[in-house]
Amino acid sequence: MSDHVYKVIELVGSSTASIEDAIQTAVERASQTLRNLRWFEVIETRGHIEGGKVHHYQVTLKAGFTMEGADGG
Repeated sequence: MSDHVYKVIELVGSSTASIEDAIQTAVERASQTLRNLRWFEVIETRGHIEGGKVHHYQVTLKAGFTMEGADGG
């Protein structure tokens, strides 16, 4: 296995459907402009309540991608 160097960014995804959908939304959107996304970590979860029910989910993620170049990929 070769050594890897990762750049880490923070993303916030949201969804009215679920926490999982909020994660998927963030990852899919980031993958439109970033190459080599490799992993994510959920660091915060929160939501919005309306009328006594969960109305909106929001997750903050750290996402890592391998850097391009001679040693990075």
